[in-house]
Amino acid sequence: MKKLIVTADDFGISKEVNEAVETAHMSGILTATSLMVGEAFADDAINRARDMPDLGVGLHVALSRSRPVSPPEQIPDLVDSNGLMRPDLVSAGFRFFFLPAVRHQLEREITAQFDAFAKSGLRLDHVNAHNHLHLHPTVLNLMLKIGKAYGMKSIRLPRGTNSRGIGALFLSPWLILMASRLRSHGIRHNDVLLGLDETGALDTKTLISLIEGLSDQTAELMCHPATGPWADMDPMAKEFHHDLEFRALIDTATIDAIKTDGIELVAYRDIE
Repeated sequence: MKKLIVTADDFGISKEVNEAVETAHMSGILTATSLMVGEAFADDAINRARDMPDLGVGLHVALSRSRPVSPPEQIPDLVDSNGLMRPDLVSAGFRFFFLPAVRHQLEREITAQFDAFAKSGLRLDHVNAHNHLHLHPTVLNLMLKIGKAYGMKSIRLPRGTNSRGIGALFLSPWLILMASRLRSHGIRHNDVLLGLDETGALDTKTLISLIEGLSDQTAELMCHPATGPWADMDPMAKEFHHDLEFRALIDTATIDAIKTDGIELVAYRDIE
């Protein structure tokens, strides 16, 4: 059976994203979303999610380009001068791995985000990380350690289907190790992740081409829909075509393609 989880990331970052998630779930193919609990519109997202019991809501652990949940003075090595999580992913990766003080702050912030999600009262469908930082062994270790106490049962495996180049070659052993670690901890995961190479440009034609290539497995389609731009957008996000992704999720051509290909739309909780 072809099973597809369709997940919108960055739930809670803006009203425009929250509106798109709600409409794409109610009138389109969206089955799941990943909540950024520290963002300005997280409460709005939680209120909307409470009225959508079939939507699989997960935690989008945000450790870069985001608002922290912990007071900035408690995690000084993780934030910039504005109190936001630092955007420098490469240097962050080295600091996470080599500096004990930074790891302690990292554990504090990840715990705070799990705790904030738990206080929402929503069922935890899955966990992943903003910018796929859970590929980092230190971040993954902490998520596995902390998540069990909060009922974490599923984690996104960011393994693409057709990724090529040096980056894909470098990540391959990490993905194999990550999948092995998830299995050893009894954590469920998707088989493949669609949309990695199409981030920010997932129009209807592209989306349909991705699902037409599915085999009998559980795939996740990652997307970033919004009804339009919003204030204080991350500079990287300004390059995304969020409105195209939103329209693709509710396009009748997309819905028909799902039915024609015999694809079962599921959330992480449905993975056996």
